[in-house]
Amino acid sequence: MKLLKEMAVFDYEPNQIKESMERNNGRLIVKGIIQRADLLNANGRVYPRDVLEREVENYKQLVKERRATGELDHADEPVVNLKNVSHVVTNIWMESNGTVMGEVEILDNLPMGKILFGLFERNIKVGISSRALGSVTNGHQGDIVQDDLHFICWDFVSEPSTPGAYMMKEEKEYDASILNKVFTREDRLFRAANEISSLHREITKK
Repeated sequence: MKLLKEMAVFDYEPNQIKESMERNNGRLIVKGIIQRADLLNANGRVYPRDVLEREVENYKQLVKERRATGELDHADEPVVNLKNVSHVVTNIWMESNGTVMGEVEILDNLPMGKILFGLFERNIKVGISSRALGSVTNGHQGDIVQDDLHFICWDFVSEPSTPGAYMMKEEKEYDASILNKVFTREDRLFRAANEISSLHREITKK
């Protein structure tokens, strides 16, 4: 398995900041696009919709348990480093067009969260970068992400101004046993149950 990282500009409406702080007792919660299905991205990869949809459903468990944390700046390991945590995903869903949306709370009580809060407050554009474990195969559209995809988190990163500067093709190789260190036993059981439910729904459709 490889550590797959993708980056995109985190587009949000600037008026979200003031409205969020007024509505949420001073907490900053921003909403934006965090991933897209079936589109060739800047890294030359395509995330099939069925795989992405499944992973969104799996990630909802981390969101529900308030464990969907992410770091500020690029990270090269498949584990979230708590000392660098700056935010937590509070909601995630897939739109009918295959766009994955996320609501993210900025943790301004933490050192990295304070920095991120300041960037948003000053309307400085940032990028959002997914971290996942999985593999790819070469297809006519590009590298197709395979069914063994496991999302770890979404990190906030600096937004490069140079066109095409989102390339992040350096991927570390990991044995599949790394999943036992990244995900708890409960996480793995939830994933298995979710996949069985998805398979059952597919069978009943036929």
